[in-house]
Amino acid sequence: MYDKLTRPVAPHTVRTVAGTTVVMPYGEIDLVTAIPLTSLLDSLTCGPDPDLVVDLNEVTFIDCAGLAALCRVRNRVLARHGRLRLVNGDGDFLRLLRAAGLDGVFDVHPVFEISTDLSGVLPRSSAIQAVRPHPSSPTSAARP
Repeated sequence: MYDKLTRPVAPHTVRTVAGTTVVMPYGEIDLVTAIPLTSLLDSLTCGPDPDLVVDLNEVTFIDCAGLAALCRVRNRVLARHGRLRLVNGDGDFLRLLRAAGLDGVFDVHPVFEISTDLSGVLPRSSAIQAVRPHPSSPTSAARP
């Protein structure tokens, strides 16, 4: 049992694009892995006006500890007058948020694109742009 508590934690990718910090956690976010992820997110949101994107597309599992980490970073970002966006195109994640009573709490995008002009230089005004599904697509349909 103790070997599970000390398993290696998958590295998270952190990059900054046009002033926005993008974090990509990998694998599972559970009781063990949520602790270092929370520390990382805390360090990225300690300044004023944090602009943070958490791309969850490579996350294979998330439990209540992972949801708590996301709620914590949301509260920290809002307290510092910043912006938090989650990226996940999986309908299961949205159902999880709904089941936990967290639907509507987070700004969730199915895809996050980084646009560049032909020179490869990021444009200043729209370096990162969220792409929302068409209103008639099945993933955007409201569920009871």
